[in-house]
Amino acid sequence: MPVAIFLFSLLGAMALGMPIAYALLVSSIALMLHLDMFDAQIIAQNVINGADSFALMAVPFFMLAGEIMNSGGLSRRIVNVAMAAFGHVRGGLGYVTVAAACILSALSGSALADAAALATLLVPMMVRAGHDRTRSAGLVASASIIGPIIPPSIGFVIFGVAANLSITKLFLAGIAPGLYLAAALVLAWWWVVRTENVEPPPRRAPGELRKAIAEGVWALVMPLIVLFGLKFGVFTPTEAGVVAAAYALFVAVFIYRELSVRDLYPLLVRAGLTTAVVMFLVAAALVSGWLITVADLPGKLVAILEPLIATPTLLLFALMVLVLIVGTAMDMTPTILILTPVLMPVVKAAGIDPIYFGVLFMINNAIGLITPPVGTVLNVVAGVSRMSISDVTRGVWPFVIAQTVVLFLLVLFPSLVTVPARWLAG
Repeated sequence: MPVAIFLFSLLGAMALGMPIAYALLVSSIALMLHLDMFDAQIIAQNVINGADSFALMAVPFFMLAGEIMNSGGLSRRIVNVAMAAFGHVRGGLGYVTVAAACILSALSGSALADAAALATLLVPMMVRAGHDRTRSAGLVASASIIGPIIPPSIGFVIFGVAANLSITKLFLAGIAPGLYLAAALVLAWWWVVRTENVEPPPRRAPGELRKAIAEGVWALVMPLIVLFGLKFGVFTPTEAGVVAAAYALFVAVFIYRELSVRDLYPLLVRAGLTTAVVMFLVAAALVSGWLITVADLPGKLVAILEPLIATPTLLLFALMVLVLIVGTAMDMTPTILILTPVLMPVVKAAGIDPIYFGVLFMINNAIGLITPPVGTVLNVVAGVSRMSISDVTRGVWPFVIAQTVVLFLLVLFPSLVTVPARWLAG
């Protein structure tokens, strides 16, 4: 009964058009009334405690780094380097998109920021080159979801806080799977463009490649600073966010000189507004998480899934299918905040490595960003490219299938995640 009350009140509030953060509070109040323990002080206390986390301080800094990166010329120079290196091969602009997405992922940690940058720069170029418009937008959207997987990742920060896991370990465990997703996109792009009659541009002269690298080196160094700092314990994930934002600001203002002091205010406002949405979601979700624990919903789910607990692989398949379904109707952050406190006890009861599960969970949630009807990345790419959401959705399906195949391969072969993660963690 508590499960039904929580779900129906949550879904009902969302169906009425209520923002998810408020819907979470409504479902929490409904569950408290059912348990005969309503107390406004408990709600207020948990809301405050939900946002009172040192790890969550990384979120505004990574948001700010993404804004600076897009407005300060870092994104454009990264794309130029990829163009000079791969643009001349058949379907080269698609490979440029994937390569640029991997590099941008190590700068912003946000799929939405990467989607905006890549769609602005590459969709018009791909269309002018003769590639199908819907397919080009679909590839850009799919490449953008590498952002939440390759560190630094805002999604991993939120999951680590919700699951009480090491964010640094999650970051390092996400590197190899992010590259697997990129490889899947490369193969899928090769497959879909093999019949296109698109003449690639001529190979850039070696001097042009050297010039592109020289101009983009300041942007290319930034991911290395963040990753090596995390790997060798120079700074925490929160401090990595500060380093990323400060470095991007320094390069944009003093090296590339594409940002001035008066440009900073709108950047700070945009980053602040996005951060406020995320933080309020986290704060509201902690109330739900506390009540989920009080009502022992994880224990009830463990009892339901008990026949599968003896077979971890089968259990993971079931959980991944569940998250895929939820991800089609809900954005990444609320999905993480709602499902993490429910699923983690099941995962631990089955003896599954929580870090490994976290990587699979995040990949699944990232795929949800490009699946309708919600698909926030689809909406960003459609808006920036001035296309209908249905056109972008048609173009994205080959790449969604490729990335979903990678997800279930990682379920079947855990060592693809755990071995690189152990090596990177030292």
